[in-house]
Amino acid sequence: MLGALIAFKNYNPIQGIWHSPWVGMKYFSDFFQSPFFWPVIKNTLVVSIYSLFVGVPAGIFLALALNEVKHPRFKRLVQLMTYAPYFISTVVLVGMMQILLSPTVGLVGQFARLFGIDSPADIMGNPTAFPSLYVWSGIWQETGYGAVIYLAALSSVNPELYEAARIDGASRLRKIIHIDLPAILPTIIVLFILAIGQLMSVGFEKVYLLQNPLNLSTSEVITTYVYKIGLVNANYSFAVAVGLFQSVIGFILILTANLLARKTSESSLF
Repeated sequence: MLGALIAFKNYNPIQGIWHSPWVGMKYFSDFFQSPFFWPVIKNTLVVSIYSLFVGVPAGIFLALALNEVKHPRFKRLVQLMTYAPYFISTVVLVGMMQILLSPTVGLVGQFARLFGIDSPADIMGNPTAFPSLYVWSGIWQETGYGAVIYLAALSSVNPELYEAARIDGASRLRKIIHIDLPAILPTIIVLFILAIGQLMSVGFEKVYLLQNPLNLSTSEVITTYVYKIGLVNANYSFAVAVGLFQSVIGFILILTANLLARKTSESSLF
């Protein structure tokens, strides 16, 4: 919290936090008036909302599907295959994507030439493809980990409920709708609220590694913009100001989402 003062000062490492001159809201104003402000905000929200509304259902669907698997060995195998990508580092993941999607030596390029296409499209350099590349690679890497949380919630369901539903002739879909989903609904709400609070904070590493001059119009998000403008140029006050702006917006989003959750359901974060 002490470091947040840097956002309101013309910070100089030699003078330190206390002796650097006050400039008030100057760096916030610089960010808001920057021609990159709205494009950066738009790119950040597009990637974040895309990830939210695809990633959350994917984890729920995988957990519900695994909960219906009766063969223990097959269930463990699927869990292992979906959970293992979570431990792959971001650098390795992006390297795999570049190797597979390269128009020259990648798998996509080789298949294109196999069908007579001499100049395959550069998917990694396509600005419209960047959000999908970011989100779906994240789905592959993180869905298995997210499903573990929902599976833990499903393990607490009373088996007598399933037995009663079976006696009443309920189908699998009915059991999922009336037993499984209500059981994991509090977990869904809490994780959704936390995800709402992260809408303005897209991960830096993966975006930065996927960036190139061709897709920069859609891949420049707040974190990469702050790195280039604030940290590379040693403009620390600007970087802290934008970071504080992100934190305040995230805090407001969490409070709003939590308030709506409390009004519409019995579950909330606090």
